Amino acid sequence: WRSWRHLRLAVGSRQFNVCHPWMRMNHALSKYPQFTPLSARRTILAGMSASYMGNSHSCFTISAAPAEAYNVAKQGFATCHNSLVVCVRVSAMPAQKKPSAAKRPGRPRRGDPARKEAAAPAKNAAPASFPIVGIGASAGGLEALTHLLAALPSNLGMAFVFIPHLDPTHESAMTELLARQTSMPVLTVENGMEVKPNHLYVLPPNREMTVRDSVLHLVRRRTGEHHLPVDTFFRSLAEAHRGNAIGVILSGTASDGSLGVTAIKNEGGITFAQDSKSAKYDGMPSSAVSTGCVDFVLPPAGIAAELVNLRNHPYIAQPPHAEVEELPAEGDGELPQLFRILRQTARTDFSEYKPATVRRRILRRMALKRIANLKDYVKYVREHRAEADALYQDILINVTSFFRNPDSFDALKQIAYPAIFKNRGPNHTVRVWVPGCSTGEEAYSHAICMAEYASQIRSDVSLQVFGTDLSEIAIQKARAGIYKESIAADVSSIRLRRFFNKVEEGYQISKSIRDLCIFARQNVFSDPPFSRMDIVSCRNLLIYLGPALQRRVIPIFHYAIKPGGYLMVGSNEGIVGSGAELFDIADKKSRIFI
Repeated sequence: WRSWRHLRLAVGSRQFNVCHPWMRMNHALSKYPQFTPLSARRTILAGMSASYMGNSHSCFTISAAPAEAYNVAKQGFATCHNSLVVCVRVSAMPAQKKPSAAKRPGRPRRGDPARKEAAAPAKNAAPASFPIVGIGASAGGLEALTHLLAALPSNLGMAFVFIPHLDPTHESAMTELLARQTSMPVLTVENGMEVKPNHLYVLPPNREMTVRDSVLHLVRRRTGEHHLPVDTFFRSLAEAHRGNAIGVILSGTASDGSLGVTAIKNEGGITFAQDSKSAKYDGMPSSAVSTGCVDFVLPPAGIAAELVNLRNHPYIAQPPHAEVEELPAEGDGELPQLFRILRQTARTDFSEYKPATVRRRILRRMALKRIANLKDYVKYVREHRAEADALYQDILINVTSFFRNPDSFDALKQIAYPAIFKNRGPNHTVRVWVPGCSTGEEAYSHAICMAEYASQIRSDVSLQVFGTDLSEIAIQKARAGIYKESIAADVSSIRLRRFFNKVEEGYQISKSIRDLCIFARQNVFSDPPFSRMDIVSCRNLLIYLGPALQRRVIPIFHYAIKPGGYLMVGSNEGIVGSGAELFDIADKKSRIFI
């Protein structure tokens, strides 16, 4: 009985089995002021003190809400010493009311209509018609945000959401500290809170957050070493608010936020990172910049100034899902002129891509260059080759990630792989083509899934994956196979250990998988297609093509696939026109055709 104690706590209708070594009493709960209510902490300390002074039995009651009582008792008895028998009786009571709002600067007072409105779950909310600025930071981020807020007007018409890295076991004073730096209302986020312009929202400890239709949603922080709250929020912000999503990465360590800024830019939003000179810790900003998806690298005051400039541009003033039918001051000849410049510089014709998609990308570049009308922008592109290259990369839209829509890969394993691998031996090769492969995540995902399946059925068939894309920059990244640590949000720990190697920049695809993949620049409409493919996976292309191009590309895929092969398209895509007669549906939900 001297080394370990077995303590059973009956809390309400639940039971907890807890085993802890006894430690010194004098550290007790005085080190853990976050446990509430205060009366419960005092009660348990008094009982433990009596036990420490020599009593062989210590019995007392904790009057608290069940979860609070369990936390207090568990931590308290883990620090007890020299007690032979400890009996705890927990009487469940409603949680005590929080301290008066008057003692919490920066938050509306209890009873204030603004507080009631903020705390109530939003009903019938729609995507915001104003920009939402997500701000991610960790070490040194509070100081950087303070400087940013000091340079921002309080009536800019944007909403700000701050996602810091917080200790999950301690209450945070972040809201109170930030309330002293701005005249905007500063609120700690509550689940179901609706986002409003000219407000600053702060993520509470031990939570992760997403946004959907202007409503903030909280979930308990996931356990494990890969905690990426900035990526989680930025990705949801990009999906829900597209061009009205703005991402800012301030001082911090590691790489959280890199996937998030990539998602925001791919959806047409605008991204910022703090410059390394002003950042106390430049890990997070530098990692974001290295993705190639950061539009501005500035000190906090410079970020604030650029936000003010952007707010009045027509691109930012639009609803997030609005179709751009016409660009500012668009005449009859400006857009064709722009397409001709891109054909000359990039050897790509975008004139038959979806008009609304192309116009939004052009308008985004105009916003970044502070150009108000298309005529001036065409002149600027003609005079600056770098801008033509930047517009070309923007239009290509590299929306990709590892194992995107995991159910689709599960469907391949259940529907396509058994038929493809059947009666295949070491002299046969299973071949997959991924057009529009971007930076390689999709192609590597297919290679990993097939390698897993081949291992599972003990097949020694050869595997080969071809990834093609218009962007030479994307192809070079795909060949290197090096990705940020934040891919752990999409790749399981088992797969990370088996198929990736830890490198200084993050993770690199293992050589065994890289050797299965071949990447090349290709224009699917003008370059010779592949042939004898078992699977063509085109999940990042059709949605951006106009009807004429879609009708052209489906027969090309049909030619590339061998009889009995499969075509997989994106979750929001389908087969249109005469191409629909060339395929049958193998799995409607996963968009797999045969």
